[in-house]
Amino acid sequence: MEQLLQYVWQHRLWRSEDMVTNDGHRVRVLDPGLLNRDAGPDFFNAKVEIDGNVWVGNVEIHVRATDWRRHGHDRDRAYDNVVLHVVQYDDAPVYRTNGERIPQVVLECSPRFGESLDCLVNARTELPCASQLSQIPALAITEWVQALAFERLHGKVDHLRELRDLYAGSWEDVCYVSLARTLGFGINSDALERLARRTPLRLLHKHCDSLLQLEALLLGQAGLLQDVKDNGDPYVEQLRREYAFLANKFSLRPMEDAAWKLFRIRPQNFPYRRIALLAHFVHDGFNLMHRILECDGEKELRQLFQVELTGYWSRHYTFGKEQATATAALSQSSIDIVLINLVAPLYYAFGELTDDYQMSDRAIALLESLRPEQNAIVATFVRAGIHCDDALTSQALIQLRKAYCDARKCIYCRIGHRLLSQAARG
Repeated sequence: MEQLLQYVWQHRLWRSEDMVTNDGHRVRVLDPGLLNRDAGPDFFNAKVEIDGNVWVGNVEIHVRATDWRRHGHDRDRAYDNVVLHVVQYDDAPVYRTNGERIPQVVLECSPRFGESLDCLVNARTELPCASQLSQIPALAITEWVQALAFERLHGKVDHLRELRDLYAGSWEDVCYVSLARTLGFGINSDALERLARRTPLRLLHKHCDSLLQLEALLLGQAGLLQDVKDNGDPYVEQLRREYAFLANKFSLRPMEDAAWKLFRIRPQNFPYRRIALLAHFVHDGFNLMHRILECDGEKELRQLFQVELTGYWSRHYTFGKEQATATAALSQSSIDIVLINLVAPLYYAFGELTDDYQMSDRAIALLESLRPEQNAIVATFVRAGIHCDDALTSQALIQLRKAYCDARKCIYCRIGHRLLSQAARG
């Protein structure tokens, strides 16, 4: 509840500008101050006028006035420069360490504020504000969507920066791990990233001239060769022998096969085939980052990922049953996802971390040129009336859902803030 009072104070959502201290002095807030998320008073450098006199100092906020003593502030000199104590319930006066009484006011906002917040935060629907979105100006939604798109990109930059630091500045290693994660297409992304980290490029490059050995290393490290049923498949036996030799040579330990998810996913997304595709990109040396940076436009980027698997995996989704016809390693819609989740973030991160802002601009242009993702998250917002015409917008909507809606951080969402502001002043 204290956090909500801080929110009301920070955004000046109280019902009336006329406040009176508990000992009868008139208060006018000139500046609520800066929110402090560390130790000490809640707001720094606030400016309040009390009976015509302007005071500059800190503001402390509590649900109950007695929390001041309960938290030990009456004995802590760090709170001596508090010029105003703001509470919901005034159940006691408060004093500085020298015995001086601190002005105290009760913060009042409309009962509708609490009701609206409860409706948003505790609703069981996917999008609690859906029926109220029409109250938000279209320009405000557009600006928020744009901000969310960059927020999502910067979050991905942070992850890519960590990888760059981990691999001593090697962008090819960053690209390799990121490609592995992207090929997981959500459901197996974490497992594929773990596999790539566990089987680094420096190891794979020792055997990049042999596709068999690359597949043996990756499938073996994934733990997917251990429990394959003995169906007499000669290729499985080859992979097992190769991995046993290489695991012994390099002291390798496989992942648990329980890390992989197969339930309710299409056969072409089975991890066996995605791992085989990863091996394909490493075959003859991995230089995908260089190739991505050299591409001129979406058409050339698509050509990088329009690949055909050869040999065993051209007609298999898993071990055993062979398919009647060969299928592309990645469909056009899957290539869209790769461009959105691999190429655009790499462009943006490379631009940010090397001060090459033309590359960052290429990331935005690419996302604006791509079709929006077709998934349940995007569909929910579209049904609520938010237009989604490109991948930059769909990425923003995914960020909104995952970072705000699912976490019920409505007070930090610009849409939620507008709705709550209207309720607080109602």
